[in-house]
Amino acid sequence: MAKILVSPEELAGHLDDPAWVVFDTRHDLADPEKGRRAYAAGHVPGAYFMHLDEDLSGEKTGNNGRHPLPDLAAFAVRMNASGVTPPTQVVVYDDGGGSFAVRLWWMLRWLGHDRVAVLDGGFAAWQKEAMPVSVELPSKRTGTFVPKPHLGWTVDASFLERFHADASVKLVDARAAERFAGLQEPIDPVAGHVPGAMNRFWKDNLTPEGRFKAADALRREFAMLLEGAAPSQSVHMCGSGVTACHNIFAMELAGLSGARLYPGSWSEWCSDPSRPMSKSA
Repeated sequence: MAKILVSPEELAGHLDDPAWVVFDTRHDLADPEKGRRAYAAGHVPGAYFMHLDEDLSGEKTGNNGRHPLPDLAAFAVRMNASGVTPPTQVVVYDDGGGSFAVRLWWMLRWLGHDRVAVLDGGFAAWQKEAMPVSVELPSKRTGTFVPKPHLGWTVDASFLERFHADASVKLVDARAAERFAGLQEPIDPVAGHVPGAMNRFWKDNLTPEGRFKAADALRREFAMLLEGAAPSQSVHMCGSGVTACHNIFAMELAGLSGARLYPGSWSEWCSDPSRPMSKSA
């Protein structure tokens, strides 16, 4: 199985390795330019910056969510300009507990590139370990990345309209409990969740230090959440299909492969007032 989590020490040992490519995905939903400013102020040497809105998302129509999946041809251009080839080991990081990095991790795996890992602890851990930081922009490279989407890795709104209340589907929402229950909604126009969904806040996958919990602990927690259902019966969502990938990553780390993603998530679902919505915890 491909390695999906690397330590700062392991990454530091490969900074000059042409077979490794690093991506900085720092972002702030409330300040979309914050990640770019942070990257300019200092980043892992050689890391390429990927903007959530510009590089990891596509055009919004008003009814396809806040972060629809990007055009695959445009995404491939970005990957190839960064030197990604089939044997390349990709490492992604952010400064938010992996909440944005997992988007790129999931996308690459979905598109057929298995050799991609998240930096455990992100940029904070990198700095804590006194690893080198650079302000230099990496050179453009040449890659051979060709996106080959895995069928069945995603579901759409019509699927959930049919199966959200079906016991065979375990719908997991990664948002904070207050947003899930509809007590507050700082981003989307409607508060609440899809009826039948369960809540697993993405931060529950982390230790107080911001590192991922041990695989056996995550395995126990997700086994309890899924109540004996197979990982492939789980569908993951959040506000816009980004932090949902954090729960998918945690399940993969725990050896529970096969989870599916609802990319449009709540922001797509609530754009249609005819769809059922709940505000109960």
